[in-house]
Amino acid sequence: MESAMKTKTKFYFAPMEGVAGYIYRNVYHEHFHHIDQYFAPFISTSPNGISKMKEFRDILPENNKDMCLIPQLLSNNADDFILAAKQIKDIGYHEINLNVGCPSGTVTSKGKGSGMLLDIEKLDHFLYNVFENCHRNNIRLSVKTRIGFYSPDEFEKIIEIYNRYQMSELIIHPRTREDYYKNDVHLDVFKTAVQKSKNPICYNGDIFEINDYKKITEEFDGIESVMIGRGILKNPSLIENIIDDVPKPDLQKIFDFHDQIYDEYKKYMSGEKNLLFKMKEIWLYMVHSMENSDKKAKKIKKAKNIYEYESVVNEFKREA
Repeated sequence: MESAMKTKTKFYFAPMEGVAGYIYRNVYHEHFHHIDQYFAPFISTSPNGISKMKEFRDILPENNKDMCLIPQLLSNNADDFILAAKQIKDIGYHEINLNVGCPSGTVTSKGKGSGMLLDIEKLDHFLYNVFENCHRNNIRLSVKTRIGFYSPDEFEKIIEIYNRYQMSELIIHPRTREDYYKNDVHLDVFKTAVQKSKNPICYNGDIFEINDYKKITEEFDGIESVMIGRGILKNPSLIENIIDDVPKPDLQKIFDFHDQIYDEYKKYMSGEKNLLFKMKEIWLYMVHSMENSDKKAKKIKKAKNIYEYESVVNEFKREA
């Protein structure tokens, strides 16, 4: 029997917009037990604070019991951010994450997410106001960032800005906005961050299997935390695989997880069409944990109704 991997690494669940809302998180947390912190998908701020009830409902403590959840805000206006931060504190949270990483065009075109990296003087001014207020109100603040907008060379100036502020953590996805999720991660730039950052560093990006995790933690000895998003969606048992040093996904646990989340979405979602769309969205990732994933993905995609969907999933179970 293979021995378990010795690790003191903290594991974070990345804020996966559209997929990993509170229903997903709760079911996941019931089946898989090694996530130290969950980061909620970003909430966009407004002059009225948090204006979308759906986003507010996602972070309500009663919807996220028995887990450590960190709300994330997307903003480029300090006053809007501060108002939303106070609302979040009022419901019981004492730490918030700032999104300076989202590469979506609809976000960056408004100067938000990684779009904030286009004007680092403006970013510095924003951070000054936000950190001053958060510290005064005993709110811890972490930042999730990319390493630049166009070029990795931008990071030298960006890290100088970040070093001016006392963060609970600096979470770095070592790609530029232009890289999107393509191209290799820039580990040379991440090395610069490890060497120069005055804040604790968390690594985020392209951890899909055990060897990806080993490469990062061995090359950057001393990294205390890693954030994983797509890797967990593709293989929900990934963290257990890492800790137990077992390379293959635990398909039985994954199917048990699937069955429960399917039942939960049946309760909360109106209409078969919406339910089918949500489950196909989950399978878009999760199918990669199985053999012949391309073939299985096509079968899921072709399902026209719940009966066909359930038949395909039962076929997957028989083949596992």
